[in-house]
Amino acid sequence: MMMHKHDPKADPQTEAGETPPPELVAAMEAYIAGHVARGTFIAGEGLGSSSTRTRLTFRGGRCTIKHGPYEGEHELPAAALLLTVRTRDEAIGWAQRYGKILVDGELELGPVTEGWDLGLMPKPDDAPLRVLVLEKADAATEAGTRSAKQKADLTRLQTEMTKAGVLVSAERLQPSSRAKRLFFKDNDLRVVDGPFTESKELIGGYAFMRFPSIEAAVEETRAYAALLGGTIEVDVRPVEEPEPEPVA
Repeated sequence: MMMHKHDPKADPQTEAGETPPPELVAAMEAYIAGHVARGTFIAGEGLGSSSTRTRLTFRGGRCTIKHGPYEGEHELPAAALLLTVRTRDEAIGWAQRYGKILVDGELELGPVTEGWDLGLMPKPDDAPLRVLVLEKADAATEAGTRSAKQKADLTRLQTEMTKAGVLVSAERLQPSSRAKRLFFKDNDLRVVDGPFTESKELIGGYAFMRFPSIEAAVEETRAYAALLGGTIEVDVRPVEEPEPEPVA
C-alpha cells in the first residue's frame, strides 16, 4: 500500500475542495492505466479535504464522533476498509460496530474521490457513497498481538458487511516496522525505515500495488511522487496475507 500524505495547512487547494488541474488528472489516469496493463495495480483512491471526514474515537467501548475540518493527529493506519453506503450516517453506524470490537482505538471515515468530483462526468442521480474507513494503529496492531476473539469478531462483522453489500474491500497492513517512509523534496528522495510511532499528516490517497519486494515499491514511488509535484511524504507498507481458511 502506497499512501501519500495531506497536510491541511500546506494544501489549501485540497482543503477548499478545488478540482485538481486537468493535466494532473490525465497524468494519473495514464499512470494507473499503465500499471493495470502490467498487472501491478490492484486498487487505489484519492481522498478529499478534512472537512469531508469523520473521526471516531473509542475509549472503554464508548464512542466520540468528531466531524472535520481538522488537522492530523494520530494518522498511522493499521487497516483500510472501503464501504459502499447510502449516507455518511450509515457508514458511521458500521464504523461504530467495528470500533466497539476494538474497545479502545480510533477510526477515520472519508468519502473517496469520484469521477464527478474531478469534472470527468456528471454525478448520477443514484450515485452510491463510497467511504474509506481507516483503522489507526495501536500497540497491539504494531506488535501483532490482537486477541483471537477480536480477530474473530472483526471477521464476523466483515462477513455481515459483505452480505449486506456494504464491504467492497478490506486490507490489513503489516506493522510499521516493515514499512518505509519516503520524503521527497523537489524529487530528491530520503528513505526512513520503520517502525514509526505516528504520522501527523492525513492520508491524501492510496494505491494497492503488486511488487516483488518493498525495495521495488520504493523505486516505483519516485514516479508516483513526481506526478504529485515532487515534494511529498509517502508511506509504503506491506499488506498482510489473508489467513488460511480452517480445514473442516
